[in-house]
Amino acid sequence: MVVGRTIKAAAALAVVSFSVVPVAPAQQVDEARAAQVDSLFASVDRPGSPGAALVVVRDGAVVYKRGYGWANLEHKIPITSSTVFDIASVSKQFTGMAIAMLVEQGKLSLDDDIRRHIPEVPDFGHTITVDHLVHHISGIRDWPGTLAVGGWRMDDVISFDQILRMVWNQRDLNFDPGAEHLYSNTGYNLLAELVGRVSGQSFREWTHANIFEPLGMHDTHFQDDHTEVIDNKAYAYARAREGYRALPNGLTALGSSSLFTSVDDLAKWAMNFDDGRVGGMAVIERMHQRGVLNDGEQIAYAFGLSIGNYRGLETASHSGGWAGFRTFLVRFPEHRFAVILLSNLSSFNPSRRAYQVADIFLADHLEPRDTAEAGGGRAKVAVDPRILDEYVGTYRLGPGWLVTITREGDSLMTQATAERKFPMTAVSQTEFYVEAYGAAIEFRRDESGEVAHIEYRGMHAPRVEPFTPAAGQLEEYKGVYYSEELDTSYELVTDDEGLVARHRRHGEIELTPLLKDEFRGSMWFFRVVNFVRDDNGAVMGLLVTNGRSRNLRFVKMER
Repeated sequence: MVVGRTIKAAAALAVVSFSVVPVAPAQQVDEARAAQVDSLFASVDRPGSPGAALVVVRDGAVVYKRGYGWANLEHKIPITSSTVFDIASVSKQFTGMAIAMLVEQGKLSLDDDIRRHIPEVPDFGHTITVDHLVHHISGIRDWPGTLAVGGWRMDDVISFDQILRMVWNQRDLNFDPGAEHLYSNTGYNLLAELVGRVSGQSFREWTHANIFEPLGMHDTHFQDDHTEVIDNKAYAYARAREGYRALPNGLTALGSSSLFTSVDDLAKWAMNFDDGRVGGMAVIERMHQRGVLNDGEQIAYAFGLSIGNYRGLETASHSGGWAGFRTFLVRFPEHRFAVILLSNLSSFNPSRRAYQVADIFLADHLEPRDTAEAGGGRAKVAVDPRILDEYVGTYRLGPGWLVTITREGDSLMTQATAERKFPMTAVSQTEFYVEAYGAAIEFRRDESGEVAHIEYRGMHAPRVEPFTPAAGQLEEYKGVYYSEELDTSYELVTDDEGLVARHRRHGEIELTPLLKDEFRGSMWFFRVVNFVRDDNGAVMGLLVTNGRSRNLRFVKMER
């Protein structure tokens, strides 16, 4: 139970009556299989280590569950199947169900303009629909990278209100709605706000009344107060030089994260996908509907679920990671089978171990692993060294992402930005397989016969000239740059190492030149910096891009 977890609108909830979903008793697993499963967790199944909680569900029953390691190192409290974790982005499927239920009830349409319900969202000149938010195709910037550029640290208190106010001040989209698929936590925060606006209840109240209580998930709630005391809670840790260090968690990102629950409760959730006792099968079916881009391409993401395939079997899954929590829930719908794994150790890989658990239980149904030979199963061919020399150069895959091709003897090597160098195997005169990438790079020529670009995983990467600034050439980039959207400034200065961006909270960020006016930053959120010039060629501003937040605008201030 959660201490002090009184729902504010208890009177409003009292009028709703649901029957709790029954759970079949746990089935017996033979000792040999149990030992196989437990061996996967040997590295954390010991005193003094953070660990994990596991539950395996099959045919409407829990067939195996166990806790490994400790939930709290300070007080030596072991993890059990009832230990409560922050499940991070695994939370999104509950938001997905909330939206699907409201759609089925006729209270919401996936085609609704979100500004119809949340007018505080800026008018970006393009309609953003509920469907765009559900499938991560809205173009709304992700809050972690955006707030970080604004000066937030991920160990700060980050509230739901702060995230929403970030949206109210957003100036541009990453892309036109529906043009691309780019994961955005912010989209699911807006969906949580949407549930509140449409229902008249807070998101926590609505999910409690309509999902958790009907399913009997009594140890589950969306946390809207980071100071709340929670019974039986696991704390998050990371490995240190000696032992472990505790990681703070001051996040209340309703809708995208911040759901606290146990594997015992999540077993009930997983089983509901098989019978739809809560929500109904129409809602369950809708939750598996994958998104479609403007050009008709279908993406893998559905309503908080990633639809995929593992060794020939269809899967519906989602992972999560925040602070030191690492979480994963995968279902195999055709076999009414699920593995749920929650960990409080930042270096733990729950998806890999979850699939290893599935290997044990579903061995008779899984296809053999892919055993394709190096080179993608194609024979190696010889290429004239003079042609290899023509391929040598630098190619731009995307902002801050270059790949450099070099020649070593009779072979080519590839090295992407911030990565190691890998060998390339020629499988034709123009195509080279990179085993480390599991894909091929193909060289293409222009009309004049010059090597002009490469093709890699559907990406067109033109040949570019790397930028090596001469003495004094960095001076024009110096100055103070201000973002009105984020109300923050960076001062760019030069030192013995080159160009540096200084911020009062983040300290110094080294900027490494890649191309003319394009630099790579040393911080994850300050990953790519593109300088903007005026009509006279003078530097007038810069754009900051990280993985899920593009082109955050800064204006160069006059001295």
